[in-house]
Amino acid sequence: MPPSKERSAWLITLAAAAILMVTMGARQSLGLFISPLQSSTGLGITTISLAFAIAQLMWGVIQPVSGAVADRYGPARILIAGLVVLAIGMALTPFMTSGFGLIVSLGVLSAIGSGAGSFSVLIGAASQHLTTDKRGKAAGIINAGGSLGQFVFAPVAQTLIQMLGWMGAMWSLAVITVGALPLVGVVSPAGPVRGGAGAVGSAPWQAVQDAIEDRSYLLLHAGFFTCGFHIAFLVTHLPGEVNLCGLPPAVASWSLALIGLANIAGSLIAGWCTQRFRSKYILATMYGSRALLIGWYLLEPRTKWTFYAFAVGLGLTWLATVPPTATIVGKLFGIRYLSTLFGLTLLSHQIGGFLGAYLGGLALVRFGDYQWMWYADMALAAAAAVINLPIREARIAPVSSPA
Repeated sequence: MPPSKERSAWLITLAAAAILMVTMGARQSLGLFISPLQSSTGLGITTISLAFAIAQLMWGVIQPVSGAVADRYGPARILIAGLVVLAIGMALTPFMTSGFGLIVSLGVLSAIGSGAGSFSVLIGAASQHLTTDKRGKAAGIINAGGSLGQFVFAPVAQTLIQMLGWMGAMWSLAVITVGALPLVGVVSPAGPVRGGAGAVGSAPWQAVQDAIEDRSYLLLHAGFFTCGFHIAFLVTHLPGEVNLCGLPPAVASWSLALIGLANIAGSLIAGWCTQRFRSKYILATMYGSRALLIGWYLLEPRTKWTFYAFAVGLGLTWLATVPPTATIVGKLFGIRYLSTLFGLTLLSHQIGGFLGAYLGGLALVRFGDYQWMWYADMALAAAAAVINLPIREARIAPVSSPA
């Protein structure tokens, strides 16, 4: 690749990371609004958890749709629409006083907006301009942008809630989201995205059909389902877990921030590892480490330092599963419809997310705590570690030393 084109490709990657910083930062900090929402509206934790669970599902549903649009027309239109719809959803939330209204604003609009400006479109856009060996690294950088957003937005959102109230904080996040619109021009090429070699099928539908018939692709979906369950349960209910332990809300916001900070390192490491190790082994290691970490957490006293250590451990693999997952999809099927096919894996991720967010609320109402959810989370993480091992993936070619 000529140096000028490589510089342009990395500029696109950094702009994509910045957009993801905003969309993921806003989305991942919404769990901090559950307690003030409940106090203000009186809707109850089950109703609010349902709205958040639907948000998890809708965020996944839009991924293959937005990916297909980006594959056909380029990422600009879908990114602009996503940022605007995300801002509208957050701006409308303070006016919603019913469960249905909350589902519309947070569960549908905000989720669709953040999903349209998320992984499938942004990683697909950068991958079109990079060689195969650089795509995993680029995915790690973009993913790190989302983690940086969580690190920045969580304490900022908590501070805004304390200073302006939850309504003012929500409107402030909407304004920040609109501020990301100028970055779209950097990410988007002029005109339709052109696919590279190794494309599957002559149309998105053929590519999807071929992928669904591939056992390795289905195993990848099953593992990513578990990842979604794990993340959605934690990002939605970690503030509630902190409250049950009698600790102040700041512990929850800083725990979420530490998850994001640690995942910056985790994402970059994961992207680097995809160039040196088979991605299925990276994923198996990540999921296995989560099962062990949850077991450790359940044995420890619930102090703020336990939560902070738990958060750092979680953060190292939090969304660092994205680069190796996207890498496997690209290896199996090429990059022509990468946004579409990776978007479908994200849909599986968010079906798990729906269950993690909603069942967490039901468990709290039924049992008064999250103990059974922790057990389920640990078991699923262990299963995901095993499921990834049979995935078909070529060995990594050795890197030759320069003469």
